[in-house]
Amino acid sequence: MIPLLGPTDPFPPVDRAMVEPNGLLAAGGGLSATRLLDAYTRGIFPWFSEGDPVLWWCPDPRMVLPTDGVHVSQSLKRRLRRADYRVTFDHAFADVLRECAAPRRNDNGTWLVPSMRRAYQHLYEQGTAHSIEVWMNGQLAGGLYGVALGRMFYGESMFSRQTDGSKIALVVLASHLAKWEVPIIDCQMQTTHLATLGAREIPRDRFIRMVAELVARPAIPRPWMLDEQVMARFR
Repeated sequence: MIPLLGPTDPFPPVDRAMVEPNGLLAAGGGLSATRLLDAYTRGIFPWFSEGDPVLWWCPDPRMVLPTDGVHVSQSLKRRLRRADYRVTFDHAFADVLRECAAPRRNDNGTWLVPSMRRAYQHLYEQGTAHSIEVWMNGQLAGGLYGVALGRMFYGESMFSRQTDGSKIALVVLASHLAKWEVPIIDCQMQTTHLATLGAREIPRDRFIRMVAELVARPAIPRPWMLDEQVMARFR
C-alpha cells in the first residue's frame, strides 16, 4: 500500500516507490505550489487521471535528455534552417497548457486535468514554470512547458499543431538550456519518441543525486530571452 498524504505530510523516501506500477510513491497531499516545488526538488512528479486522487511518482530508471545531446535528423535540420517560424519564451503559457491538455489522436482523455492546469499556471505566475512557443503564419504551431529549479529543468508536456512544431521547440529549448548550464531535461518515463531524440534512461539514484546538485545552483535569470547566437546555429 502506498501512503496517503495529508496537506502537510512529507513525502516518503523515493526508494520506497513501487516496482509495479513503476515509481508510484504516494497519493494525496494536494497540488499547492509548496507541495509541487517540494516534489520536484526531490525528483518526484504528479501524474493522475480525472477522478483519481493526486498520485506522485519517481520511477526507476529515469528518462533524461542531455541538453547537448539532442539528436537532430537531417530533415529536422533542414526544417530549422527555414525562416517561416518564430520562437518565443513565456509568451503564451496558458495557451500551451491548453494545447498540451487537448486529447491526442485516438485518445479521448488527458492527464492534464483542470486541477493540474491551475497548479502549473500558478507556478508560471510565480516564475517557476516556463513555456516555449513555436509560431507559424501567426498561429501557435507547437510548444512545450516545464518547471525550472536552479539549473534543473523538468519537462512536462509538448504538443504540435504543425509538422515538427514540438521538435523545433525542444531543440531550441535544449540549446538554450545547454548555454545556461542546465545539463539535462527530465523526461520522466521512457517513450520511443523521446529515445529517437536522444533521451536515455539512467538509474533513479543517479538521477536523484543530479537533482540535488542542480537545484542548489543559482536559478536561470528571468525573463527568459532568445539568444541570437544560439538561434544563429540553426540558420
